[in-house]
Amino acid sequence: MKIVVLDGFTTNPGDLSWSELESLGEVSLYERTADDEVLRRTGDAELIITNKVPFDAARLQQLPHLRYIGVTATGYNIIDVVAARNQGVTVTNIPAYSTASVAQMTFALLLELTQQVGMHASAVAAGKWSSAPDFCFWKVPLVELEGKVLGLVGFGQIARRVARVAQAFGMQVVVTTRAPTRYMDNPMNDQIRFIALEELLRISDVVSLHCPLTAETEKLINADHLALMQPSAMLINTSRGGVIDEASLAESLNGGRLAGAGLDVLSSEPPNSDNPLLTARNCFITPHIAWATGAARKRLLAVTVANIKAFLAGKPQNVVS
Repeated sequence: MKIVVLDGFTTNPGDLSWSELESLGEVSLYERTADDEVLRRTGDAELIITNKVPFDAARLQQLPHLRYIGVTATGYNIIDVVAARNQGVTVTNIPAYSTASVAQMTFALLLELTQQVGMHASAVAAGKWSSAPDFCFWKVPLVELEGKVLGLVGFGQIARRVARVAQAFGMQVVVTTRAPTRYMDNPMNDQIRFIALEELLRISDVVSLHCPLTAETEKLINADHLALMQPSAMLINTSRGGVIDEASLAESLNGGRLAGAGLDVLSSEPPNSDNPLLTARNCFITPHIAWATGAARKRLLAVTVANIKAFLAGKPQNVVS
């Protein structure tokens, strides 16, 4: 059984063990795989593990031995799942492994916007406090979250965890989702309102995006929708970069029509150096790390192995093809 891991570095840069995977067959581990190396490395593979290396119909057709693709992520848009199904290739993903970590990052970004801890710590390190005439100082207005309205776009597992944390901060939570009736038995419902996107954007002090990137959600947060938001509002995105029209968001931030943005994802990763958000006013960007805590990556690797074991036993789980 030949198993090829094409881009294992981000999942396991060396702090975890591949031993359980290696117990399942002959494993070829690659930290990264360039586009022109894919077929050479996978030509006789039966099982492939990929995170960001794509497989379209044309590439799949050149892999006659392939039986299984394991995507080490929740999103699986890098795979042509219809072509895989037609070719008899099972495709699996890793759902829900990073819920706690992504919710944590959502608030890390929000708290950076409201408190700017990093900037104030740097000011202290630079001697600004030692030379201050008063016992304290702040370089930007500080914002209290209690009583503020948090608008969640999407209400999957991560968004529901974010809602719980927001309620602990004393925030009011409103939600827009395609199918609100799915959540009618949620015990939080008596404290949450389900409303249309446009109303959510108008009334929210913070808008946090938790929807997948689809044809319907691509550039969902565009110039028209940004214009509905309050100038004091903040935007958080830990979902997919393509949900935002980045040029329009940069214009809103630079024009003072939005107070700030905290983004863990961009439309192109790594971003192009001319991405306007890289230099936008009060825009904090982290390099797609919400999922990457040690605990989350350990769960991801464990489910990767469990998915393969289930497939080999003839009872595949987490199938998306």
